[in-house]
Amino acid sequence: MRLKSSIWVAAYLRRCQIEGVFGAVRRRGAEEAGAVLVKVGLLDGHAMLYVPAPQTVYDDSRPIERIFMPTSREPLPEPSVEERLAKEIRFDPDAWIVETEDRAGRHFLDLART
Repeated sequence: MRLKSSIWVAAYLRRCQIEGVFGAVRRRGAEEAGAVLVKVGLLDGHAMLYVPAPQTVYDDSRPIERIFMPTSREPLPEPSVEERLAKEIRFDPDAWIVETEDRAGRHFLDLART
């Protein structure tokens, strides 16, 4: 059983705040189990987007964790990231969008091993 999305998002934003990174919920999704998409704005017109990793990368011994993967290796222009977010929301209207801003691109997410 995984932590509710609403609780995970609140904890994630608290972690960002502790680290001095601004973060906010841009779109509330399904309270219980909505997918969480994290946009990290670099404050230079570029951003990174992190989406939930496929279920195949989850470790059976730790199924409650949320693991993410970047949608690109390098930061993209913000309009490109916004287009991808719009597509994701059309595909999954229950998804959350969390946005943070950090020049260094810190995200504090567990990433899938590639």
